Amino acid sequence: MSEQTTPSISFSAAFVFWLKLGFISFGGPAGQIALMHQELVVNKRWISERRFLHALNYCMVLPGPEAQQLATYMGWLMHKTIGGITAGVLFVLPSLFILIGLSWLYIAYGQLPLVAGLFYGIKAAVLAIVLHAAVRIGKRSLQNKLHWGVAVLAFFAMLVAQISFPLIVVVAALIGVAAARWWPQFITPNAAHKTGNAQLGAAIIDDHTPTPAHALFSWWRLSQVVLFGAVMWCVPMLALWQRLGWQHNYTQMAWFFTKAALLTFGGAYAVLPYVYQGAVSEFRWLTPSQMIDGLALGESTPGPLIMIVAFVGFIGAYVLRLCGPDQQFLAGVLGACLVTWFTFLPSFIFILAGGPFIESTHKQISFTAPLAMISAAVVGVIASLALFFAYHVLWPAGFAARIDIGAAVLACAAAWALFRRAWSVIPLLIISALLGMAMRFLF
Repeated sequence: MSEQTTPSISFSAAFVFWLKLGFISFGGPAGQIALMHQELVVNKRWISERRFLHALNYCMVLPGPEAQQLATYMGWLMHKTIGGITAGVLFVLPSLFILIGLSWLYIAYGQLPLVAGLFYGIKAAVLAIVLHAAVRIGKRSLQNKLHWGVAVLAFFAMLVAQISFPLIVVVAALIGVAAARWWPQFITPNAAHKTGNAQLGAAIIDDHTPTPAHALFSWWRLSQVVLFGAVMWCVPMLALWQRLGWQHNYTQMAWFFTKAALLTFGGAYAVLPYVYQGAVSEFRWLTPSQMIDGLALGESTPGPLIMIVAFVGFIGAYVLRLCGPDQQFLAGVLGACLVTWFTFLPSFIFILAGGPFIESTHKQISFTAPLAMISAAVVGVIASLALFFAYHVLWPAGFAARIDIGAAVLACAAAWALFRRAWSVIPLLIISALLGMAMRFLF
């Protein structure tokens, strides 16, 4: 079957954009999605608002990092499989190299008072950043009372009832199915979305642009993608199992992060409690404090926030000396690369396999409604995650001890800077780190 690339978007121009995005995509998934929207929809007009949001809703329902999946989807839609792989890899690769270097500096020098003070301030800023992310995503996803109701239910289900996120996703999707049938007025796109293209002008891939040949659904193409993905997973997993054994930490890392990629929904913020539970409580690859420090590093580097898994893999393998006492750095590098592979491989398969089906559902309310409700549920889960981090930052010794006044002051100041002054993430982290260092030395 011949595949036809959209001629008006050159692959070289797209390659340059994805490469640049890999180095400047700060701010977590909310900031990265906003950046892609600004460039692809508003500035370059490569894709229409509605098609962008339709793809975003699909990526938000998938397990894994929605921003990286969205970049993969956009690259695939514009330039076939090679475009999707290029966009997805370039979105991740710069942050992997940067995090390997930062993880080594952290584990080698993190106990120095200077470095400890820096992370004291950064942790407080991260708390404000997660809360700000919930608000930003909420503004995009919560368009009516039903969306708000689903978000509130998801918040209490996660925080109070401790219901697993996959179950929350299923319930939200069922609410969407029911809404599409009995309350369609809650699903219709709002006025801002309807008039977006009229204000911006026509896009190269517009609402009514025919689906490119490579994006048409085919059982043969689907089977090829699934088979290729299975081979890419089985070969390294079987090699680890055969050479090291099932109980070896490298093998367990590969298996755990495969489950994290497949069983956790809602992007980076929703997956963090699951990673925390496994990496800290079950396998003890990290301490709780190291996990929050890893999130701070993830927030301060470009790329998807879920790249914190590279930090987990590096620190766990480094501390456990999985390559011997004289090869700790090598062990850490192998751990970071290993968990990155098994975390992101499913995301590529989901997009390349599911993209053609999604492209056929633009105007089907029965399909878009469940996606919209799941997006709303994600907002509630992220809000519960903010409280999760608030506990560890403000009460590091538990509720039995007093609140950390210094951390509370820094967190409130960071929240003020984000919500009232619209600071970007990097200046906020730098200033918070300097203030944290000063507070540690002065008090």
